[in-house]
Amino acid sequence: MMPEALISSIRSLIHLGEEEEAVIGRLFKKKVLKKGDFFLADGQVCKHAGFIEKGLVRYYINADGEEKTYDFGQECNFVCNYESFLPQTPSTKIIQALEDCALWQISHTDLQVFYQSVTGGERFGRLVIEQVFAQLLHAVTSLYTDSPENRYQKLVSEHPDLLQRVSQYHIASYVGVKPQSLSRIRKRIFSQK
Repeated sequence: MMPEALISSIRSLIHLGEEEEAVIGRLFKKKVLKKGDFFLADGQVCKHAGFIEKGLVRYYINADGEEKTYDFGQECNFVCNYESFLPQTPSTKIIQALEDCALWQISHTDLQVFYQSVTGGERFGRLVIEQVFAQLLHAVTSLYTDSPENRYQKLVSEHPDLLQRVSQYHIASYVGVKPQSLSRIRKRIFSQK
């Protein structure tokens, strides 16, 4: 049974009729990941785009043996490495479950069927890619212009729920510091309140 959250998310961008919802129900397949499993491993081709019904993932790169987290995905987010998915080339990015996850995924081939079979399907694809592009630009700008303390404060203000779900190690990686430095940042912020 297709989750209402996925249909609602698609419906927020394009109109869907009953027949189109049925098409979506046939194209998206349920996938379960256990904590620590990979949605996408380093060097694999990203063959699916997914929608997170339940759970949490992190996006990271492995730079000279050091994991650098650059994003998180949670309930009602789409999950994919479009850099690999669109051209169907090996990925240098990794997507890993930080919690047990229930996802609905669609293959690259079935996404083309979605675009052809759902009125507004191509528009939906364009709008999702535009959102991903804007998020990526925001993240890159933050990485180059914000201090680690500002990046942490933005994470706290924009995603306070993640602080209870993500380890301090992964938060430190996302902010761009070692865990000890994150502890100092948190103490400094707490003492200012």
